[in-house]
Amino acid sequence: MKKFVQSIVLGAALLFITGCGNNGSAAANDQEEVTVKLGVIGADTDVWDDVKDRLKDEGINLEYVQFSDYNQPNAALADGSIDLNSFQHQFFLDNYNEEFGTDLVSIGNTVNAPLGIYSDKVTDVNDLAEGAKVAIPNDVTNGGRALLLLQSAGLIKVDEAAGQTPTVADITENRLNLEISELDAAQTARALSDVDVSVINSGMAVDAGFVPTEDAIFLEPVDETARPYVNIIAARKEDEDNEVYQKVVAAYQTEDTKKVIEETSKGSSVPAWETFGAK
Repeated sequence: MKKFVQSIVLGAALLFITGCGNNGSAAANDQEEVTVKLGVIGADTDVWDDVKDRLKDEGINLEYVQFSDYNQPNAALADGSIDLNSFQHQFFLDNYNEEFGTDLVSIGNTVNAPLGIYSDKVTDVNDLAEGAKVAIPNDVTNGGRALLLLQSAGLIKVDEAAGQTPTVADITENRLNLEISELDAAQTARALSDVDVSVINSGMAVDAGFVPTEDAIFLEPVDETARPYVNIIAARKEDEDNEVYQKVVAAYQTEDTKKVIEETSKGSSVPAWETFGAK
């Protein structure tokens, strides 16, 4: 009888220990993978693909939500359809917030992607003829940036009072009487066959098969003047310190990502967290 009681006690103890062990495993397994929806423009996700693979080890599933124009990702972020986006520079975000009354913020710098002038008709901006056709983005920030680039190339002059956002109306000198057309940024690469030169954002240029450092006939310099155009990861203000989102930023700002940026852009994009700081 004594042995029988001992067996029952021992069995109960083993069941208790086993049960605790199982509960521990269950608790670990119950830590479900967190999905973060990231808004991007275009199909070029090579850099983020590398980040996405590394985030899996931290239990974060990065899900891309692809958009076709520059206004959609911020609208989606503001209304909660996505969690983060990565497609714009700080200056674009500031102007979007002002125009639409949103409170979106940068939580991390990604790259500086120089704006370029491209052509399939001339190889030098100095070869442009009188009345040449020029395409530029039609949004306020990138359009202004494009005009400043044309000024840097010696093609036009704009009113200094316009600051970082000059418009076509602010052109004070146009010695070649360039015919400037304002198009949706996504159309600037496709318009090359219809114009003499087109000012194309780096991401759009890469999607179109260009290597900016090799194919642009004039490229924006990467220096302190480029700080407003540093690309960022954006979130809603209330999510600025979200632990999961901060892990996404940390996974991006690494040597591994830097190598992928250099390989995929062939040096055309610069890791901005090294040049301009993490945020």
